[in-house]
Amino acid sequence: MERLEFCRSASPSSRKRARLDDELDDREVAKELQNSPWSEPVRDEAYYFSDGSCILRVENTLFNVHRSMLSRDASMFSTMFALPIPSTKDGAEGSCDENPIYLAGDTASEFRNLMWALYALPHESLAVHSNPDDFPRLMDVAKLSNKYSFRSVESWALDAIVHLVGCEQNNIGLSALIPYDLSRAPQITFTPTGQLFSRLIRLAQACGHPTLLNTMTSLLRRRMRQVVDYAYLAMSLADELDLRKLRGAAYMEILQRGSLFPSSSPAPSSTPVSTSGQSQDEASVEDEQVRHNELLMSPEQKLRLLSGYYRLTAAWESMRRNPLSFDHAPACGATWHQHGCLQSWLEFWKEKTRCEAILDAGMADVPGRLRAVGKELDRWGSATYMHHDCRQIARKRIDQKAKEIESLLPDYFV
Repeated sequence: MERLEFCRSASPSSRKRARLDDELDDREVAKELQNSPWSEPVRDEAYYFSDGSCILRVENTLFNVHRSMLSRDASMFSTMFALPIPSTKDGAEGSCDENPIYLAGDTASEFRNLMWALYALPHESLAVHSNPDDFPRLMDVAKLSNKYSFRSVESWALDAIVHLVGCEQNNIGLSALIPYDLSRAPQITFTPTGQLFSRLIRLAQACGHPTLLNTMTSLLRRRMRQVVDYAYLAMSLADELDLRKLRGAAYMEILQRGSLFPSSSPAPSSTPVSTSGQSQDEASVEDEQVRHNELLMSPEQKLRLLSGYYRLTAAWESMRRNPLSFDHAPACGATWHQHGCLQSWLEFWKEKTRCEAILDAGMADVPGRLRAVGKELDRWGSATYMHHDCRQIARKRIDQKAKEIESLLPDYFV
């Protein structure tokens, strides 16, 4: 009776969504049953050759291919075929459908794509460099060729991937490779584009391909400056794969966005306004965003963020109280009073490190604040007691310190 009342009260859209969910569940169950090792296998339509010499089973699909193709490139299959072949009542392993060689951990689609690469004609191999539709196939080829040690095939697939990604570098979302509307994606990690970044970075790391890894991490760093959820994706990938540069950039981006700390509580008044000047609704939205962001982080990542925030703010405070040192130019010692030059530099540092332009940068954004100090030095004018050459040396020292802090950012978030 309660079930009947619920169905009557439910809206048509709710009932439709429930039916769709049930259909999706049924499809998933059917797919699992089809790929079950106890179900009846089926022959692959493309790569079950009548003159094949080796039968392999991947999930619920049988492939009958040539040993000579599998043995190319000194692959793992060539090593396996060199071993004694066990025999059963159905014959030697891999000789018939009843006794195939089982390949675990792969999908039939992935293995089919690997076979396509091994059997591809020359014009088909060349066409992949200009056809974005082959991009998912190339990722499967690179993954399995790395697994089974097809070194030349792996190198070919990865080079083609780098080429296609390079053609899409102006399109940071790589929408030509996997189209998707990012504006509707509250969870970047689970969108096709987020999965594409994750898969390519993991693939580059597993294959030891620095060009693809550097390309994808650079694109991800550009993307996370536009959509903060990508910073959480970058943070997770960096922690998982121990990508030092990406870790420092991702954690720093999250700190710069100010999404770590909730807004202040609204002050009691006739017009609900928070202590930061926000309306109560705006503060609630911000707090909701903070809670959403916290769900994207593990307790260890939150601790790293807080530790990094403390260390960076302490480093800036120490730097503000102790101005950067530099060696005076030779001309300063010969024609200038070094004491006056140094005193002028100390006064500049004391004044400018507290100015509004520097404080506009986040408290933990030490590289950003140093760059702002450098711009203030450029605008300082000529009516000072600091030697021109010394100013140039001090300017380079500021840039050097900013780059040094950036290179050490991963060490702050530990």
